[in-house]
Amino acid sequence: LDPVLYSWYLIGFEVLLLRSRGYGMSKAVLKELAAEEGLNLTALAERLGRSPGAVRDYLRIMLAQRDHEVFMVLFLDAQNRVIAPEEMFRGTLTQTSVYPREVVKRALSLNAAAVILAHNHPSGVAEPSQADEFLTQSLRSALALVDIRVLDHIVIAGSNATSFAERGLL
Repeated sequence: LDPVLYSWYLIGFEVLLLRSRGYGMSKAVLKELAAEEGLNLTALAERLGRSPGAVRDYLRIMLAQRDHEVFMVLFLDAQNRVIAPEEMFRGTLTQTSVYPREVVKRALSLNAAAVILAHNHPSGVAEPSQADEFLTQSLRSALALVDIRVLDHIVIAGSNATSFAERGLL
């Protein structure tokens, strides 16, 4: 496993631990934690921009062990480099509410040209549901109105990952 991706995982774990204990986590604190580890978003963007495999590894690290559904968006620039990876919504064991308006607002605020959507299935089954397919199409339509492309939607379940793009669902 790539050491930069693993280091980001450790930082993510620290953030989750602090949140579970009732502490908030600002972006400034996250950047400070990353700086302590000698990391920055540029290093992460370079790793993720190199291959779809790196993106999957990162998403597995960030989502596989969660015991509730989490919906994450990787916001990308025009060269498909990561601007920001963000956990946008969290839900229960079997579902999460995702609001396309909020995804569009965030993408515009970051000046993103494209996104990669991702969420986990705590059940351990990486097969996309009909609701997942409908959500993907809704997000794709909403983002297309402002010229933002959806490159993929990846479902993570344990060590398994299913790509909508590879299945021809986009």
